Parts: sequence; C-alpha cells; structure tokens
Amino acid sequence: MIEDKHEYEKKKQDPSLKLFVVLSKAYRAVSDQVADDIRSKGLNTTDFGVLELLYHSGDQPLQKIGDKILLASGSITYVVDKLEKKGLVKRTQSEKDRRVTYAAITTDGVALLNEIFPDHWKQIERITNGLTEDEKIEAIMLLKKLGTFADRLQKENES
Repeated sequence: MIEDKHEYEKKKQDPSLKLFVVLSKAYRAVSDQVADDIRSKGLNTTDFGVLELLYHSGDQPLQKIGDKILLASGSITYVVDKLEKKGLVKRTQSEKDRRVTYAAITTDGVALLNEIFPDHWKQIERITNGLTEDEKIEAIMLLKKLGTFADRLQKENES
C-alpha cells in the first residue's frame, strides 16, 4: 500500500499530465473563441479553413485538403460542394492526371476573405494577447517541438 501511495505522489509531481490538461484547456478556450468569431462572419470553421487554405496556398487537390486542415477525406466533398454552391470555390480537373480534381477559390471567395480576414486576424491577436510577443514565439517553438516528437512517436508505433 505504501508503494502505491509513493508511486501516486511521484506521478502527481510529474508535469506531463498537467501539461496535457493545461494544453487541452488552453486549446479549447482559444479554439472556441476563434470558432465564435468565424461563425459571426457567416461561416463554420471547416468552410473557413478550406477557404483560407485556398486563399493562402492556391489551388489544392481535393485529396490533399483534408491533410492540410485536419478534415476527414469523406467530408471534403461535402464541404467543397457547399462552398461551390455559394460560388466561393470551383473545381477544376488536372490537365496532367484526370483522376485528380483541384479546388480553387473564386473571385467571390477572395472578396469574402479580403473582407473578413483582417477583422478575424485582429480577433486572434486579441485572444492571444495573454502572452507577450516573446512568449508567443517561445510557445510556438515549444509546441512545434512537442508536436514533432509526438508525430515521431506515432510513426514509430505504426511501424
């Protein structure tokens, strides 16, 4: 029994679980506010993610969009269909491989993002103002390091 208590106390002092809980709560708090801001602009986070990707990165194969914005491949067709009906995105066939379909942002999609993105960016700045600029840079480096390590572990587990 005493060994169990000692092991419990040791685990209580390990910051790994605390880091996970704090990281999860911080992500949720920030993510919820960002989602609220996007919804206030008449979009959902998935639609906005696709539009933002196409706006900043240009035409994308439908198959690659899911990986880039963390969306299940089955959902891509649905999202692109919705955005296409709104006139914000169009599909184009690859000239090199007819099996590949690209999504491209339309001029209406560009106009929409030009209208809403500056305010959205200000909201993100406001939401993240709990950290100084130096703290933001440090957090970026630390979170990239953590994510890279977790990705490497995942790949090792898959092998």
